[in-house]
Amino acid sequence: MNDKKIGRIMYEKALAFINYRYPVGWGGCAIMYTKEGEYLISVYLESPNASAELCMETGAMCEAQKLNLHITHSLCIARNNENENPVILTACGICQERLYYWGKDVRVAVTNINNEIIFKSLEELAPHYWGDAFKLKK
Repeated sequence: MNDKKIGRIMYEKALAFINYRYPVGWGGCAIMYTKEGEYLISVYLESPNASAELCMETGAMCEAQKLNLHITHSLCIARNNENENPVILTACGICQERLYYWGKDVRVAVTNINNEIIFKSLEELAPHYWGDAFKLKK
């Protein structure tokens, strides 16, 4: 499958999940697609202590590691209320770092003015990745 088809399916699944899980008010989730053809959805982990909260993507990444699946695509969406269409949120730096576990070719949906599903590889998002320093020949 190509990025466009994967992205459309991911967005539809994520939107259906948000409408189910958060019928009113704020809603958001992340969805990961794996090389094995699985879709993993997770939500933001809320906590009474804000420093203990986790990004929406974290649960799906943990699930992928638990099941020994290889993530190839990541999409995160959120809306302020049930009357708004969700917007695409680029994975934060911490989630990008976590996604590097599956390699620099993982494709991440990125925030853009038209809210189109556009994927960029981790290498495109961070062309000067710090981990590459350990691969340089001396």
